[in-house]
Amino acid sequence: MKKVKKTDELRPEYKREDLGVGVRGKYFQDYCKGTNLVLLSPDVARVFSSEKAVNEALRSLINLAEKSTGRTRRSAGSAKKQASR
Repeated sequence: MKKVKKTDELRPEYKREDLGVGVRGKYFQDYCKGTNLVLLSPDVARVFSSEKAVNEALRSLINLAEKSTGRTRRSAGSAKKQASR
């Protein structure tokens, strides 16, 4: 067996000036853009080879659902208006 050299890279004490200058709001713009991270189940992930494949499948499912229900983005809120008339 080889012996692993133990190197302790942590200092016993850190000083603020050793850490450099902090920039307030450095990642704020990226944070505001946001993300929608979704974890796929392993069986679903095996079917799709890439992010692009998942997006294409979901877009085609959205199109199919809109065609089969007859709903469009414009008509989504009109059902309440028609019911109140």
